[in-house]
Amino acid sequence: MIQEARNDSTGLAMIELVFIACISGTRADCREHSLIYTEMTPMVCMHGAQPALARWVETHPNWRIARWSCQPLRRERSI
Repeated sequence: MIQEARNDSTGLAMIELVFIACISGTRADCREHSLIYTEMTPMVCMHGAQPALARWVETHPNWRIARWSCQPLRRERSI
């Protein structure tokens, strides 16, 4: 069974913004990264993901984001 970190009384959960970043110009060198947020809903993560990813790319200029998703923090995950 996959467990989620969730506070059922508020509906807030630990949310993970999982993304695949690739070296610009190649798909051969891609890596999974994640940013973890506490006390957030998936919808808030979806709204804040693009600015957060833009900040990440600013500090990693040779990388581009290939795909991303917001999901409850789990022991196992898929994108």
